[in-house]
Amino acid sequence: MKFDVVIIGGGLSGLTCGIKLAENGKKVCIVSFGQSSLHFNPGSFELLGYDANGSVVKNPLEAVSALAPCHPYAKVADVAAAAAEAKRLLADAGIAVKGDAAANHFRLTPMGALKPAWLTIDEMLTADADGKLPAENIKVVNIVGYLDYPTKFVVAGLRKLGAKVEVKAVTTPSLDKARRSASEMRSANLAKVLNDDAELQQLAQEVNKVASEGETVLLPAVLGLADAEAVSKLAELVNAKVQLAATLPPLVPGVRVQNMLRKRFHNLGGTVLVGDQVTGGKFDGSKLVSVSTAKLTEETISAQQFVLATGSFMSHGLESNYQGVYEPVFGFDVDATDGRHDWTKESTYEAQPYMEFGVSTDATLHVKKGGKTVDNVFAAGAVLSGHNYIKLADGTGVDMLTALQVSNNILK
Repeated sequence: MKFDVVIIGGGLSGLTCGIKLAENGKKVCIVSFGQSSLHFNPGSFELLGYDANGSVVKNPLEAVSALAPCHPYAKVADVAAAAAEAKRLLADAGIAVKGDAAANHFRLTPMGALKPAWLTIDEMLTADADGKLPAENIKVVNIVGYLDYPTKFVVAGLRKLGAKVEVKAVTTPSLDKARRSASEMRSANLAKVLNDDAELQQLAQEVNKVASEGETVLLPAVLGLADAEAVSKLAELVNAKVQLAATLPPLVPGVRVQNMLRKRFHNLGGTVLVGDQVTGGKFDGSKLVSVSTAKLTEETISAQQFVLATGSFMSHGLESNYQGVYEPVFGFDVDATDGRHDWTKESTYEAQPYMEFGVSTDATLHVKKGGKTVDNVFAAGAVLSGHNYIKLADGTGVDMLTALQVSNNILK
């Protein structure tokens, strides 16, 4: 199998890079093993939420200049242009978002807290840069028996922001049936139940019984695995304004983003090997020639360029043992401290040093192996070193912006 570019990893960075390359006529293959971290995404994208001191960032584009020189954004030629292109790429995939790179807003977590965000899917409830909600009267409506939407925390958070909140619960015959099995009362399963016009009409009827015109109804985000059509239909049927709030994982908005980006990639002619895993590669001097996978046992995949977008420790893009931290597929160089005692801090609430570990890259995001640059292999996203996505709230921004930079480097 021969391609122009092979991308290893089918998460946000892999899909972003693949889409940009496919838009420009490249024959691209993405090898994707398992589910990506998008299944933990609440429907928001973060460019830079906090500075190095932990203070909330109001203008991400201004704050980027104060980041450490090792941060991945330092290898993005034009952060503002890349941020604008990322928003365009989402829109072209049918993902409607609100927000701007020059001014963070706030998203609502399932615990009722506010977290800074750059972009958020349109139907999700957000607050402005000052923490002001778009509505004063909010009816928090849950589905009977659904435990992954902790309404007590959500209500407490909304009231702290000055909203008048009332809690109601609704159900339908189909949702009652699902409640008989605890495993069925998960967000993705409920989304499948509600992926039907008749079911949506029944849900809307029940919501209209507890909500009045002029109110804002806040429902758990359990609608629309494939696209936002179910959300739009429910909004038309409900008298009040419908807004959604993130639940505990798995998160339907994030799954939808993955599905819509993957669909966009397919429509552009891209190939995705789902459930397969790259196990190694063949090198010729300073270049990677081909890769082998777990399922294609009798053939290899060759390409002119390769992109490593395997993520960090959570997705096994990085691994560790008693000897050190390493990149498990090709043995690429890793930026990490040698002593295990330097990997962590004693306090759980301190920034953990291992979060900044990642593969070593040059100024153009080429990876290194044995101290030497690999000429045709780039890295993008969470596998990169130099930032703590939890402390800085920049994970999705790094994913998308470095992926776009890599695609630009390849196209040049």
